[in-house]
Amino acid sequence: MASGEPSPGTGAARRPLHSTQAVDVASASNFRAFELLHLHLDLRAEFGPPGPGTGSRELSGTAVLDLRCLEPEGAAELRLDSHPCLEVTAAALRRELPGSEEPPAEPVSFYTQPFSHYGQALCVSFPQPCRASERLQVLLTYRVGEGPGVCWLAPEQTAGKKKPFMYTQGQAVLNRAFFPCFDTPAVKYKYSALIEVPDGFTAVMSASTWEKRGPNKFFFQMCQPIPSYLIALAIGDLVSAEVGPRSRVWAEPCLIDAAKEEYNGVIEEFLATGEKLFGPYVWGRYDLLFMPPSFPFGGMENPCLTFVTPCLLAGDRSLADVIIHEISHSWFGNLVTNANWGEFWLNEGFTMYAQRRISTILFGVDPDDTYNETPYEKGFCFVSYLAHLVGDQDQFDNFLKAYVHEFKFQSILADDFLDFYLEYFPELKKKRVDIIPGFEFDRWLNTPGWPPYLPDLSPGDSLMKPAEELAQLWAAEELDMKAIEAVAISPWKTYQLVYFLDKILQKSPLPRGNVKKLGETYPSISNARNAELRLRWGQIVLKNDYQKDFWKVKEFLHNQGKQKYTLPLYHAMMGGSEVAQTLAKETFASTASQLHSNVVNYVQQIVAPKGS
Repeated sequence: MASGEPSPGTGAARRPLHSTQAVDVASASNFRAFELLHLHLDLRAEFGPPGPGTGSRELSGTAVLDLRCLEPEGAAELRLDSHPCLEVTAAALRRELPGSEEPPAEPVSFYTQPFSHYGQALCVSFPQPCRASERLQVLLTYRVGEGPGVCWLAPEQTAGKKKPFMYTQGQAVLNRAFFPCFDTPAVKYKYSALIEVPDGFTAVMSASTWEKRGPNKFFFQMCQPIPSYLIALAIGDLVSAEVGPRSRVWAEPCLIDAAKEEYNGVIEEFLATGEKLFGPYVWGRYDLLFMPPSFPFGGMENPCLTFVTPCLLAGDRSLADVIIHEISHSWFGNLVTNANWGEFWLNEGFTMYAQRRISTILFGVDPDDTYNETPYEKGFCFVSYLAHLVGDQDQFDNFLKAYVHEFKFQSILADDFLDFYLEYFPELKKKRVDIIPGFEFDRWLNTPGWPPYLPDLSPGDSLMKPAEELAQLWAAEELDMKAIEAVAISPWKTYQLVYFLDKILQKSPLPRGNVKKLGETYPSISNARNAELRLRWGQIVLKNDYQKDFWKVKEFLHNQGKQKYTLPLYHAMMGGSEVAQTLAKETFASTASQLHSNVVNYVQQIVAPKGS
């Protein structure tokens, strides 16, 4: 649905939006010429060997686009975003005919045009131009194998090591390599899908409803309009467990018990807090899919089905609050969306702010208030500055709820948001807060560099100071064990332990013998299952060449392939002793087949850079 068009069922006509005139330089499509009313995918998945040819791994089937022409003069061609890895073999057109319920689909010609390194244009020609407001249906038969939007995993890249797995990753411009589409966040539409899988596999999608049809088919419907990048599919050896009235966890059988235990009841608490702050949760269900260990990202906020790394299964709920960020996207990003990727801060800046508000209400002090890179992200800082101008947290919370309600199911630009902000707070508009010297809104949005305002982080000082002082004690030539043992770290939260270890890392290498004593004193750190702590303990071990614990680094890299954890450890190994460098090369040789192809390329550059 073109941005600015009222969504069915949302009531009165919406305000005119700046985004209706916005261009999207990342799309090759003519998305302003048509309203996309609905998309249906009918696909069959085959898990064969990599590469082209009969029986290879691929998705094949049809994409059916229901459209309405928006061009006053009509349109002779439909241009969609596509990709060279996606092979269209046939195109057909079905047009409205008087007195005909289902007119026949007639074959039409199509061709591709180069666009960029991340895609191409698929051009479908109409024998006769369609009229303004005419409804039509375009049917595309296609297949896609290897490509950037569809990821195929071998059994060794999964947790169970028995069956292959596939998933799609749409953000930002990759779903054009999954199905032909208007691959721009400016366009939102509803979709349905029928997915056929081999015996023993289950399909899941970012959809409102999930229905099994026969032994090998799954039918999905998304009842709310979403942009193309949020349509997601995963197929594998998957099972599920209920963890709340509106939520399930999905995972491979070997992970499902851990997922259920860790997240039972937690998601509902996060959702309820978000609803109090930002308004109704409109997506129906909120399911988590724990991806195979080779999944290179932390999470992807696909509506109704967030994809997350299995690294969040820490065993003690210590990383459960990471889910708050993805849940916050349910309002900021999925419901109100940036109209192009140049306005990405509207998704992430608001999500960071929402994450901190939910965390503050649930935990008293938000971890990001104490230690995180988040406060230095410009989008978050700008939202914090706008809250600071209002001066009352309750008033700003009410504004956020009104903002979500005003722009739900639409894609907007910063100007749309700022116009609404100044209308909502007329006293601020009267004061001309948008042009305060040094803090002009235009400067925030268009001037690179350090943000002109940083939020107050002083509430976290009392929590961080003991960690800093303890790290200082461990850096001493002669350890004062009496002073060290006087500091009880057992009540510390994960973010305090992370801060402590980062300070230790900054002071490393420590005097000889101190790391050994550190590990013995805090086995809850040196033997942690929490991925954030394992990463930092590994970095400390490598920086201090504490070879007795090198095996822990190797084990961690064998157990997961998340980019955030994998790359820093390879950097640390290659920057360490000869023994550490040998460990890097041996570990990479034995784990490369388990890693995502992008991560393999990055590690290759670290371990054996070109030209070395």
